[in-house]
Amino acid sequence: MAATLELKIIAPEREFFQGPAEFVEFNTTEGYIGVYPKHIPTTVVLNPGILRITNGNEVREAALHSGFAEILGDRITILAEAVEWPEEIDKNRAEQAKIRAERKIKENAQDASRAELALKRSVIRIQLAQKEK
Repeated sequence: MAATLELKIIAPEREFFQGPAEFVEFNTTEGYIGVYPKHIPTTVVLNPGILRITNGNEVREAALHSGFAEILGDRITILAEAVEWPEEIDKNRAEQAKIRAERKIKENAQDASRAELALKRSVIRIQLAQKEK
């Protein structure tokens, strides 16, 4: 049996996931990173992206939207602003959010940085929702 690490993902409204993983991949402010057991201890800031949890032959994906991750050798704790499994994503709602964000960016709205973040989140949701079908 391959070595595993304990992964815990907490969102404001629920404990999203807790269990073993052989490999975990997610997006940080420095880019995507992959974590195996015995990783060097570190703390990272998360950017919106696709979270991949590998355990044996099973790979689960989720939309992970900002937060922090603490990596301590054989344990990862992720405090997420929001995180969703593909089946929880409302694709139509995500597509509407994408349209609104693109419109705000195009209009050079005062809160363009928020619109860009909303655009990233909606694109990630759409990508995962399309994979689910």
